[in-house]
Amino acid sequence: METIRLTMAQALLRFLDNQYIEFDGETTKFVQGVFGIFGHGCVVGLGEALAAKENTLPFYQAKNEQGAVHAACGYAKENNRRRIMAVTTSIGPGALNMVPGAGTATANHIPVLLLPGDAFACRQPDPVLQQIEIPYDYTNTSNDAFRAVSRYWDRVNRPEQLMTAMINAMRVLTDPSETGAVTVALPQDVQGEAYDYPIEFLEKRVHHIDRREPTSGQIQRTVEAIQKSRKPLVICGGGVRYSEAGEELERFCATFKIPFAETQSGKGCILWDNEYNLSGIGSTGGLAANRLAKQADLVIGVGTRLGDFTTCSKWLFQNPACQFLSINVSGFDAYKMNGQPIIADAKATLQDVTKALQPTGYQAHWEDQIAKVKKEWNLEVNRLYCEDIPERLSQVRVLGELNEHLLPKDTIVISGSGSIPSDMQRVWRARVKGTYHVEYAFSCMGYEIAAALGAKLAHKDRQVVALVGDGAYTMLHTELLTAVQEHQKIIVIVLDNEGFQCIDNLQHSQGIVHYGNEWKTREADTGKLTGPSLSVNYAMNAESWGAVGLHADTIEELKTCVHTALQEKRPVVIHVHVAPKSMSQGYESWWRVGTAQVSDNPEVVKAWDSMQQEIKTVRKF
Repeated sequence: METIRLTMAQALLRFLDNQYIEFDGETTKFVQGVFGIFGHGCVVGLGEALAAKENTLPFYQAKNEQGAVHAACGYAKENNRRRIMAVTTSIGPGALNMVPGAGTATANHIPVLLLPGDAFACRQPDPVLQQIEIPYDYTNTSNDAFRAVSRYWDRVNRPEQLMTAMINAMRVLTDPSETGAVTVALPQDVQGEAYDYPIEFLEKRVHHIDRREPTSGQIQRTVEAIQKSRKPLVICGGGVRYSEAGEELERFCATFKIPFAETQSGKGCILWDNEYNLSGIGSTGGLAANRLAKQADLVIGVGTRLGDFTTCSKWLFQNPACQFLSINVSGFDAYKMNGQPIIADAKATLQDVTKALQPTGYQAHWEDQIAKVKKEWNLEVNRLYCEDIPERLSQVRVLGELNEHLLPKDTIVISGSGSIPSDMQRVWRARVKGTYHVEYAFSCMGYEIAAALGAKLAHKDRQVVALVGDGAYTMLHTELLTAVQEHQKIIVIVLDNEGFQCIDNLQHSQGIVHYGNEWKTREADTGKLTGPSLSVNYAMNAESWGAVGLHADTIEELKTCVHTALQEKRPVVIHVHVAPKSMSQGYESWWRVGTAQVSDNPEVVKAWDSMQQEIKTVRKF
């Protein structure tokens, strides 16, 4: 067998540079580059290979390891999971900074390859700088923390182990049902060790993503379930996006007059004004979807993981006769809510079900209810879009102005934590398919700006806008500097309500006094954080990074700032003061939280009692 002598790191890059994806007859290069921050645990191994003239994979210098993973997530999502980035770090704290990003990727089923440096495999210099020594298990390093948040985890302790490790890594990264964060820990000494690698291992490898066709039995069971129902409801999840099944779902719902509601990941697969689109569903959903969900006798989940926000903690579907059927490539998700699992590709299944059901003449029996609730909900959204609060701008009003008047319709909008995703799922009107990008499966603060950079790298000809709260901005905005460095113009709109107001809302809703969430100074006489609100200039902060900083405190100023931002070549941050509590509220929804069972505060006791009453009505599994 012909071989070539390379270091483990050199072989790794050659392997990654030769991986391809084939989907529906189209072949694309899979790994498009490497984000990272060099340290002693990777710079002389993988770093040497990246710096070599033979390497053709671009390297993107991140400023925070978590941000690097979020950027890779944003990139992969915007490429429908068929192009990815790898991320490398040093050992210890640099590696551990990636853990929240790994959790975000795994919760959202987004493929990201993580290559953290690790402690010496030979153990001769132990404890090396940044190594954690665990007395009861010497094989345990900080990289073992990734086990809980990775879909596949491995450690390459000998250079020849790279081959099985990377083939298994690709197996998971390219599997629609299994994909997420893949972590391959690389001991820093092994990265530089040489081995005679077979040429065969390094040759072009095409990974075929085949649609999992439904069986005749699955189609029959789906058709029978629908025929037995009078008021079916579809939940459009992220699997619709990744399967590219939007047109099929649109045709299915129109043919059988079945309404559909959107999850955060499924939103934007079909345009907002489709007559069967009820908009967002669940705890962060709107009036139309939540009202009809309570009546549904069959819920058809398409590519959804049925998280607690979608189901209102299993409370939303109140019809005692309601049954569940889930079309999903993941058996783990398809079995949720005690549903009938249809483990198959969304697009292929919808096509076959439509073909099999159409000759029966089936029509759902919602009559004029769909049009009525849509009209009522549209009027409410229109009201929110015009909401006028004397003291400051309304957060929902700002979103309405951006959506309705200021941003190009094909702008990719990104958000990921706090109250903004709740507002967006309810009121954002997607006018071009595939432009809505909100991470809410892990709700990871700090996703927004880094993911916007990844999205911009995927769509260099499009406007990319990150909508972020002041809390999330301060949590992680360092990849704004990377955007400046890479000449990638993103627009960041900071909606500043002076604190973690989303959590303050939750806190107060359970009877607890406002405590520790609003950004106030500590008072000397009381020792509590109840003094004046902090004043932060986010536009000036952006300018310090080399971006353009703008301020908008009125609608006219917002219009001027957005117009300026759209013409700019550099990244832009627009600082907008919005009124606290000016986000949208729950629309006939509920969410179970761990309210205190005993308290000296009568309002907390009342909240506990209320929670127990609602728990009596939820589905148990």
